[in-house]
Amino acid sequence: MLTAPRVYWAMAADGLFFRSVARVHPRTHAPVVAVVLQGAAATIIALTGEYGRILDTVVSADWIFYGLSALSLFVFRRRDHALGRPEGYGSAHPWATLAFLGASVWIVWQALAHDPRNGIVGLALLLAGVPVYAVWRRSLRT
Repeated sequence: MLTAPRVYWAMAADGLFFRSVARVHPRTHAPVVAVVLQGAAATIIALTGEYGRILDTVVSADWIFYGLSALSLFVFRRRDHALGRPEGYGSAHPWATLAFLGASVWIVWQALAHDPRNGIVGLALLLAGVPVYAVWRRSLRT
């Protein structure tokens, strides 16, 4: 509930989502429209089923992105090394990063094994965003 509105806000500010979602409150600078949007989405999801089923639907998709975030550390490390930048990360990398990546894969696998139907629904919703993104990007170019 706290991080997703910032993602919507950033997407809208970059022109990848409805412009109105990029509006912020004049005094608090909070992305009010994005927070309301997330609250409405969470309410709809909560009303559609029981907690366990909802969790099985979203866990696989969430942890795919957590794993991809961990994987990005390897890209950033390689890029920094190629540019001659000093190491700016903790000394636990790459072992801690690899452990987290392994845990992410395991969690996704277990979520899909525990309830394949809901896991596949979550992945299908995730993949449904790909053509939406492509259409949105194409409309920006015209």
